[in-house]
Amino acid sequence: MTGTIAELSDTSLLRFATAGSVDDGKSTLVGRLLHDSKSVLSDQLEAVELASRSRGAESVDLALLTDGLRAEREQGITIDVAYRYFATTRRRFILADTPGHVQYTRNMVTGASTAELAIILVDARNGVVEQTRRHAAVAALLRVPHVVLAVNKMDLVGYAETVFAQIAEEFTAYAASLGVPEITAIPISALAGDNVVTASAIMDWYGGPTVLEHLETVAVTHDPAEDLARFPVQYVIRPQTPEYHDYRGYAGQIASGVLHVGQRVTVLPAGLTSTIARIDALGHSVKTAWAPQSVTITLTDDLDISRGDLIAPDDAGITPVQDITATVCHLHDRPLQPGARVLLKHTTRTVKAIVKDIPSRLTLDDLSQHPNPGQLVANDIGRIRVRTAEPLGLDAYADSRGTGSFLLIDPADGATLTACMAGNAFAEAAAKTAPADDEGWDF
Repeated sequence: MTGTIAELSDTSLLRFATAGSVDDGKSTLVGRLLHDSKSVLSDQLEAVELASRSRGAESVDLALLTDGLRAEREQGITIDVAYRYFATTRRRFILADTPGHVQYTRNMVTGASTAELAIILVDARNGVVEQTRRHAAVAALLRVPHVVLAVNKMDLVGYAETVFAQIAEEFTAYAASLGVPEITAIPISALAGDNVVTASAIMDWYGGPTVLEHLETVAVTHDPAEDLARFPVQYVIRPQTPEYHDYRGYAGQIASGVLHVGQRVTVLPAGLTSTIARIDALGHSVKTAWAPQSVTITLTDDLDISRGDLIAPDDAGITPVQDITATVCHLHDRPLQPGARVLLKHTTRTVKAIVKDIPSRLTLDDLSQHPNPGQLVANDIGRIRVRTAEPLGLDAYADSRGTGSFLLIDPADGATLTACMAGNAFAEAAAKTAPADDEGWDF
């Protein structure tokens, strides 16, 4: 790794996730990326070389740099999400290496939920397969703004441009139909290192960036002022000391947007209004704060505010709701069925809820909606309608990834069941929520 601490502190941060089908070479790509960018410590490399020799490999198996669990190393597969940090002189990176097996697709939801870019690998010999389409659907579902199609193992198809072009055309058409805003296709050989960090001398017909060059230059600069300001209250601070006997502060992490002293705000779901009197960040009073800073704010009025309340600008236009339609990815082995009583966790607020209906399940082959599937099983993507016991200040996921998402939790054992995105995540006509009906729903 090169560059001084001062240089690195001035570079931007890119969060990205990798995904691909089984044996597409995803872990090898990540290992090659870390190795060739000189982001691997010498003792780590020595350990990988030793492990490679013990497994009878003729060369260093770079996949071992990311497969951290013993079961992963023994089976040669990726099971859990592996997070890696590395940096160049141009940018800092947080990488989430996600599994390729179908039964671990739910892990990609975790890894890509905060990603600004997703690298989806395809084996050049196999082309676009069902798991490729599933990963593209998850990237679209989570509103990942940049997607890279890495067509790997080009060395096994003779570095043929026609093979790459056909795969790139098919994937781009599919991902665009899902609403993915930006798609970049790159032909690579992770094993040989072609177009990962260094441009390939063999594939001279390709004139685009390498994987690392694209990661370093893709536009991720974002002005928080462009987002809707949202502040979920995590903790109410009431010091029991004579000096601060009148102090009431609200601590938490700004989910999106910008807050400033003197701003008129509304506390949801109660609808109470006040003005920001003070903002404290890192022990100092500041005039302005923005996402994702953790701050404590005080208001000019003494209001009844508790954990789970949402503070937003007075003109935010949020109407608290109890009937919610969402696009979801089911994560648990237990199926999700209509009538299921669940807990719904939205930011710092958890309420009781009931799954009223499952209108459709997405068919990945042709993107058609299979109506009334009766249930969603693990890794299914579909649409549900939920009724909550208490109103929530919920945004559409298209407007805010942070406050437009929520989880369904099993109240019996606390297991996470379903990841949900409020509204229509696939840019199709939004389905209307069924009219509220309080009768028959016993929370």
